[in-house]
Amino acid sequence: MRSRQSLSKVTELAPTREELLHYVAAAGRVADHSSLRPWRLIELRGADREVLAAAIAKAEGDKSPSSKPLRAPLLIAVVVSYRKSKVPRWEQEAVASGVAHSLSLLLDEAGWGVFWRTGSYTRAKAVAKAHGLSKDEELLGWLYVGGKPAGRGPGRRKPVDARKLVTRMPKKKAKKRD
Repeated sequence: MRSRQSLSKVTELAPTREELLHYVAAAGRVADHSSLRPWRLIELRGADREVLAAAIAKAEGDKSPSSKPLRAPLLIAVVVSYRKSKVPRWEQEAVASGVAHSLSLLLDEAGWGVFWRTGSYTRAKAVAKAHGLSKDEELLGWLYVGGKPAGRGPGRRKPVDARKLVTRMPKKKAKKRD
């Protein structure tokens, strides 16, 4: 995790479906209130990426297909599938996000380049339709996956200063006596 970085440029190598299923089985172990599994992943390879390119163009009002989905050989669409439950929607979305992040860490650790792409078009009707989403589902983005280019040095991500981000509960103020 300390060396993880987003790689927006990857090679045409990609994990096989069997490898992907192995990583997804591990990523699916995230904390999940009531074990709802309010998520699913859609694997996009080959021509699937061109379908997505056309849907993004339609969502953005462009005449030519977007080139973004062609930047990696494997895209993994991250979908939150809301379940009827006492568990609030925000918590179900957090589970789906946790799966995506865990999967990105597993892929990175295995030597794959990974980049989580989002955008306003993730909620566009044309893009939802291309993915076959139901009315109880929303797209959170895509993990772009491919081979790590040779000779990549350390990323530009700055180390986290944990002291600035971990705080304590505020102390109660003493009540004034009249």
